[in-house]
Amino acid sequence: MTTHELATPATPRAAFDRSADLPPSLTPDVVNRLAGLVSAKPDAPRVTTRAPYTLETLAALPVSTPDDVADAFVTAHQAQREWAKTSFKARRRIMLRFHDLVLKRQDEVLDLMQAESGKTRRDAFMEVTDIAVTSRYYARTAHSLLAPKRRRGVIPGMTSTTELRHPKGVVAVISPWNYPLSMAASDTIAALMAGNAVVQKPDTQTALTALWALALMREAGLPDHVWQIVIGRGSSIGTSLMNNANYMMFTGSTASGRQIASAAGERLIGASLELGGKNAMVVLDDADIDRAVEGAIAASFPSAGQLCVSIERMYVHEDIYDDFVPRFVERTRRMRLGASYDFDKDMGSLTNSSQLDTVLAHVDDAVSKGATVLAGGRPRPDLGPLFYEPTILEDVTPDMTLYRSETFGPVVSIYPFSSDETAVRLANDTVYGLNASVWTRNSARGQKIAAQIHAGTVNVNEAFVAAWGSVDSPMGGMGDSGVGRRHGAEGILKYTEAQTVAYQRLHNLNPPPSISWRLFAKATTQALKVAKITGMR
Repeated sequence: MTTHELATPATPRAAFDRSADLPPSLTPDVVNRLAGLVSAKPDAPRVTTRAPYTLETLAALPVSTPDDVADAFVTAHQAQREWAKTSFKARRRIMLRFHDLVLKRQDEVLDLMQAESGKTRRDAFMEVTDIAVTSRYYARTAHSLLAPKRRRGVIPGMTSTTELRHPKGVVAVISPWNYPLSMAASDTIAALMAGNAVVQKPDTQTALTALWALALMREAGLPDHVWQIVIGRGSSIGTSLMNNANYMMFTGSTASGRQIASAAGERLIGASLELGGKNAMVVLDDADIDRAVEGAIAASFPSAGQLCVSIERMYVHEDIYDDFVPRFVERTRRMRLGASYDFDKDMGSLTNSSQLDTVLAHVDDAVSKGATVLAGGRPRPDLGPLFYEPTILEDVTPDMTLYRSETFGPVVSIYPFSSDETAVRLANDTVYGLNASVWTRNSARGQKIAAQIHAGTVNVNEAFVAAWGSVDSPMGGMGDSGVGRRHGAEGILKYTEAQTVAYQRLHNLNPPPSISWRLFAKATTQALKVAKITGMR
């Protein structure tokens, strides 16, 4: 394909480049086979999805009704009872086979993800690596994380206490369109390894990718009905999902997350919610500028900025601001923007017209109120219907919509600052708290600042991959960015119910009949004092 650089002026035309039509691998037979995995009636109405690169028809998917969802939960509960009896060794074998299949057949899902989301192949490949790492991690750690654990009893030597972990039952997973493999499979992997069944509602736009993951998991040996996928609008089937689930896992907007949290509270079930963000990047005065510039590109424009942990606010120390900004602008203008089913593009398309409308509205509002466009700032209909240039804005003020609101597109605003304290204050000037990035040559300084930023993950000298990819550590948001964590021990323990079993030896803990409660209270009080003095926990 022809390489389009941002330095080339846009030439709008009705007939944009058609060389990114659907890849040959995405045949009608493949699409129909995947669509057939949706839990819906054979005569269900269909919803049509379109490829963002060209808006040509991609798939016609069956739509699940609330009754279809309820039926899926019935069969899921039945399957879960048997699945929970399988050994961790058997679950591990299935998950490691899934790991191998994802890597072996990655070209299939790379084509699917690009066709459904419009992202570059580079960004799609990162999802493949993410799922490989996550599946391997939980395959090999679930047993130790969930195994019965001895706990200190109330009277050492006389009270034997054990903590057990039981699966919740059937977990509802609602996954978004922006990272269709990562968000569809990563949370499901942990839930399955904990012994749960899953009923999932992926976003319809990217449902084929989720269905591909389901097909591969069954090929790896997962029994039927343990993981099921339903399709439909939240307004139609969301209530049925909530009413039948034992636990809710949601990734999406803060507004929807509040509704789900409220409904989960009414039912007294747990919910894990990864929501919006307005993530900050801080470039200190001692940063390696060339490295930070490349980091800023990687932080701001992956998947056309449609990434929950991508950067939308950038704070650069005033001593290096006039050096950093021109380099960042020049590097952004050199990005290769376009549609391609190869690894030759730096940024692809937005996924839907609603997201393009948001980007247009945010940038137009900022410019009308005095913001300066340093790079980008234009749609690119010559490349495709949903393309928008990676954009850098200066002179952004609090009265502009994008100052505080999440854009979720390839737009970053940039500001100078004068001190570390000011940088921390500015980074924390948001209701969100999902991810942040700090750049410095001084490790101790960077980690000190990172610890003061109100965000669930903070990367020093990296954009987001360092924290996200460290799957042994928890990942999630603070504030309006959500509650709960994925990854690490918390990412699987949340799908379990903790139970304490205490076995008491020799005699009961109440005083025997021969000892009065007054004497028992005095003796117990003295024993508690001794326990403190001796350092007993």
